[in-house]
Amino acid sequence: MPSADTTPTGRMTARWIATRWLGVGLASVLAVVTLGLAFTGRLGLYINPESSWFAVGMSVVLLIGAALSFTLPLGAEADHGHDHGDHDEHDGDDHDDHAHGPVAHPVALTATVVGGIAASGIVLLTLVLPPASLSAELAMSRDVGAPPLFAGSDAVTLAATGDTASFGVGEWATVFATATNPDAFDGDAIELTGFVTPSDGSGGFDLTRLVITHCVIDAQPASIPISASAGSFDTGQWVTITGTVSSTADGRLEIDATSVEPIDEPEDPYEY
Repeated sequence: MPSADTTPTGRMTARWIATRWLGVGLASVLAVVTLGLAFTGRLGLYINPESSWFAVGMSVVLLIGAALSFTLPLGAEADHGHDHGDHDEHDGDDHDDHAHGPVAHPVALTATVVGGIAASGIVLLTLVLPPASLSAELAMSRDVGAPPLFAGSDAVTLAATGDTASFGVGEWATVFATATNPDAFDGDAIELTGFVTPSDGSGGFDLTRLVITHCVIDAQPASIPISASAGSFDTGQWVTITGTVSSTADGRLEIDATSVEPIDEPEDPYEY
C-alpha cells in the first residue's frame, strides 16, 4: 500500500492542490449549483429573479476560467515574478528556500486547514441538500419591529388612488405602517397570499411574506394584521386571504378576512 509523499516536493504539491481546490474548485462547485438551480427554475429561492441573468452569466464565465486554469502547472500561482533566468545569482540554499516555500506559523496553518474543511463542507452540502425557502421562524427572528418601507411613499400614493391591484404583502405593510389617513383605505377589497405568524394583538394572526431586494441575505419580513380565527392554522402555514381593509377605532388598519384558504407553499415564496 503506497504511503503519502512526505518529501518537501510532495508537501508543496499537496499545498498547491489544496490552494487550487479552495479557490477554483469551490467556486466551480458553486457555479454548477447556480446553473442547476437556474435550469430547474429554483434560483429564485436564493436571489431576486431580476439578478438571475447576472448570476448565470458569471457562473459560465467562472467555469470557463476554471477550465483554462488546468492549462497552468501546479504551483504557477505561487510564482510572484521571480526571475528564474539568472540562476548564477542564486546559491543552492536560496533555490531550496524558493522551492520549498515559506514555513507557515502553526496557528495560521491550523486556521487555514480548519477554515478550508469548513468551507468545503458547506459548499459540498449545496450539492446534496434540496433547495428550500427561508422558514417562518427565520422571518420572525428578523422582525425588528420597525415600520417596513419596502416600497416607500409610492405605495401609499398608489393606495390612496385605489391602484392596489398589484400590491403584495410588502406594499400593504408599508401602507398600514405609514398611512396618515387610515379611513381613506377603509373598505378596499384585498386578496393576498402569505404564511401565518403570531399576532401582537388580541385574536387573529399576522399574514407575513419575506421581501427580497437582491438575495435571501437581505430578506426582510413584511406583516399585516388579519382579523380572523387562527385556531386551525399553525405558524408557517401558507394561506390565501380574501377580505377588506378596515380602520379600527384606535386608527390602525387591519384586514377583515371573509375567507382564509390554506394552500401549499407557492413556487415563488418571496416578494421583490
